[in-house]
Amino acid sequence: MTLSNKQQQFSLMVARLILHADRQGYGLTLGEAWRPPEQALRNQRAGNGIANSLHTLRLAIDLNLFIAGEYQSRSEAWAPLGAYWESLGGSWGGRFKPRADGNHFSLEHQGIR
Repeated sequence: MTLSNKQQQFSLMVARLILHADRQGYGLTLGEAWRPPEQALRNQRAGNGIANSLHTLRLAIDLNLFIAGEYQSRSEAWAPLGAYWESLGGSWGGRFKPRADGNHFSLEHQGIR
């Protein structure tokens, strides 16, 4: 599968996730979807990410979650949506170790999740 095909697949998965969240009564807003490689490297140096982030390949997105109008910052709040995302074949940041990243949704590419 080409990178372009995978990016298109990822976009459709994100659309499904957003529609599923809406049906469940959750509010979502868009966060970071694309990250320049230079920014990913700066984030890694600052201890806030990895240089080979899937954001640089347009295969990851960070979303903002609202439940009953309240912004949710804890990864645990994302668990139902994370499970749904995984059922679509994606990787959910809420399972990342050592630090969960519940608002992160990605599609594995060449061993990177």
